Amino acid sequence: MQVPFYDIQAQYKDLATEIDQVVHDVISSGNYVLGGHNKAFEEEFARLHQVKHAIAVHSGTDALRIMMDAAGITHGDEVITTAFTFVASVETIVQTGASPVFVDIDPVTFMMDPDKIEAAITPKTKAILPIHLFGQLCDVTRIGEIAKKHGLVVLEDAAQAIESTYQGKPAGHFGISAGFSFYVTKNLGAAGDGGMITTNDDETNEICRSIRVHGMGRERYYYDHLGYTARLDEIQAAVLRVKMTKLGDWGARKIAIAEKYNSQLNGLDGLTLPVTSEGNNHTYHQYTVKSTKRDSLQQHLKELGVPSMIYYPVPIHHHTPYLKFSPATPLTVTEQISGEVLSLPIHPHLSDEQIEYVIDSVQKFF
Repeated sequence: MQVPFYDIQAQYKDLATEIDQVVHDVISSGNYVLGGHNKAFEEEFARLHQVKHAIAVHSGTDALRIMMDAAGITHGDEVITTAFTFVASVETIVQTGASPVFVDIDPVTFMMDPDKIEAAITPKTKAILPIHLFGQLCDVTRIGEIAKKHGLVVLEDAAQAIESTYQGKPAGHFGISAGFSFYVTKNLGAAGDGGMITTNDDETNEICRSIRVHGMGRERYYYDHLGYTARLDEIQAAVLRVKMTKLGDWGARKIAIAEKYNSQLNGLDGLTLPVTSEGNNHTYHQYTVKSTKRDSLQQHLKELGVPSMIYYPVPIHHHTPYLKFSPATPLTVTEQISGEVLSLPIHPHLSDEQIEYVIDSVQKFF
């Protein structure tokens, strides 16, 4: 049996009639830039995450960069974050002229360890960038307390946290702003690239809206900020609006798959399953297990037709552009986790037979 790690075509087939119609409507309208679908999508996403403002942008990376500009992150500043992440979290810090300061992660959640933050704060520290991973949130309560104590800005990297909540509050409520990604493999994926900034701060909203269109202010061809071309394409906004109608069903299916994995894989000697930390729901952007036999397990699964992915095999500070930001103190947990994590297939279009095959294949290895 062959098991797809993702199945983007199946997503399309679920909504083919609706997507075809809305794409045709946009193209035939001639209204391709910041049109009605953009506005409606921003309003719908703001309601979904219970925030005052949502600003649609071209990608999750654009969301992070614009958030940092709006928060005044600039040359000489330091931003505390983690190295166990996709590169966009860090490259956007460096692009502002600021320096990423890496702290270690929690061995259970793989996210920022709040106990490591205060030792990393210096007079240059301007912000903390917690990265919500795999479908659940960091310990935002403690991170927020530390930020408040030291007068720091919190910027949430929520690229993998659509519909994820902490103590009932969705991602986007715990910093001055949050950045989301609609890359094709996310729980809510576009037909290409897309991103969103959320904020409850009126000034941040106005600055982000300006920056995404070349820094233009309220009046056309008058510029208030240094900006970019970072608008969300109207066709992508339309497609995302259609896909949002299935987000609840797709999310419920992923949770059901995760629960099946949890019940059938629990207790295997040498395999650690994902843990939903206290206060979180888990939306399972990824189902990530841990094993000291990770590489052998991955090869075994490959031979049986079960794909898997390693998020992330090499911590960011080991890559050439970021070597100069390597911390003096080794990131012991980050290094360990990078050598042990493996993500199993978990998407809403897996059949029951495919799910059982994945389970059986993992069980055979152990």
